Amino acid sequence: MMSRTKMRPVVLSPAERTELTRLVRTGSHPAQQVRRARILLELDENDPDRDGPVPLQQVVAERVGVHVDTVMKTSRVYAERGGDVQATITRKKRATPPVEPIVTGEVEARLVKLACSAPPEGYARWSLRLLEKHVALVDDIPSLDHSTIGRVLKKRNCVLI
Repeated sequence: MMSRTKMRPVVLSPAERTELTRLVRTGSHPAQQVRRARILLELDENDPDRDGPVPLQQVVAERVGVHVDTVMKTSRVYAERGGDVQATITRKKRATPPVEPIVTGEVEARLVKLACSAPPEGYARWSLRLLEKHVALVDDIPSLDHSTIGRVLKKRNCVLI
């Protein structure tokens, strides 16, 4: 069994307990939120229904159906966020997207304008491959793949005829 020496205390107010209990019982929240809420409820030192001390992290993990590391991480995050229950159970939003988008609104507008213009000399109409070659020659538009060009045109309801 693990010792409780590294366990951070979780002290919930009656209002927080009620909120977490409602969240767990309604079944309309993401599973990760429900698991974290159950962990906090199990670790609560103010639980009026509990006889005896707070159970060990291993016992809490077995009851909730998660790994012990998840219990430790949840209690650590609760302590780091100053006991804020909502910040503990909700997913942290990314500050930036994983990859910056290549196609911005300005690039989309220029691409649609190009696709709506007359095709080059010797061609009856624009094709995705022809647009790809032409975009590569234009300085202020980044090089785009024909499939990316097709997605942009489809998004803007622009049909190559």
